[in-house]
Order: sequence, then C-alpha cells, then structure tokens
Amino acid sequence: MTQSSTKPVNAVSPDELQDQGWKPRTLPGFAGLIGPLWTRKEGADWSYGIIAGHEHLNPAGVVHGGLLMSLIDHAMSSVAWESIGRIPCVTVQMDTRFMSAAREHQFLMATARVARATSTLVFTNGQISVDGEEILSASAVLKALGKPS
Repeated sequence: MTQSSTKPVNAVSPDELQDQGWKPRTLPGFAGLIGPLWTRKEGADWSYGIIAGHEHLNPAGVVHGGLLMSLIDHAMSSVAWESIGRIPCVTVQMDTRFMSAAREHQFLMATARVARATSTLVFTNGQISVDGEEILSASAVLKALGKPS
C-alpha cells in the first residue's frame, strides 16, 4: 500500500467540515479547478480551505506547492478585493515560504489579512495550516484594476 492511499490521522470528511461551520463553494474559472473550495466566516474575516485530494499531489506524494500557492493567492486576493470595495485586483508580487508538506485527505485552511492599502495597492499576509500547524506563510501586493464590477 502506498503512502498516498493511507489516510493520515488528521484526515477530514465533508460532513465534519459542515459540522464545524464550513460551507462548500463552487467558483468559476481557475479557482473552481483547485476545489471544491470551503469557506467559513471567522469573526470579521473569512477562511478558505480544501480537502487535499489525489489530484493535488506531486510525484513525491505530497500536495503540490503550486496548489498551495493558488489557495493562498485566492485567500489574499479575496481579502484585498473586499477591503477596497470589491474592485477587481490582481497579484503583482507574492512571496511564499513553505514550512512543511501537506498530504492527501488533509484539510488545508488558508487565512489572510490586509496589512495596508493605498488607493491602488493592497498589501496582504496569509498562511495555510493543517490542524493548527502552519505549513505555509505568504505576503503579497495586489493592484486594483479599476471600478467595482
């Protein structure tokens, strides 16, 4: 039996997530391809997450770094978008630090916050954790594209 076919101790099911207040969310475009995405209101903020599936693994059998970067980029761009009045924005720079690997069946929870905003730029920080252990931290600069859509 390979490592990817053995459920880790901290595996989570969709039913468990719903019991914890998480809601599944379907998104169009690329963000919809990495999910299904789960969302949960955390005070004034939102948290985002996915259950790592076999399709999210790299050849080494752990979650692909590109998937982790896509998830944290989504979280940071969502808080940036909200903070500037729902004006579309794009990531112009993102620095990512990987601290630990994630495995199949684990729930990857992304949180983000705005550190500072100007009239055209939003500076954000974010992290991804598994069972409370931070596995990735990131910071990004996002640029507002114009008026709300």
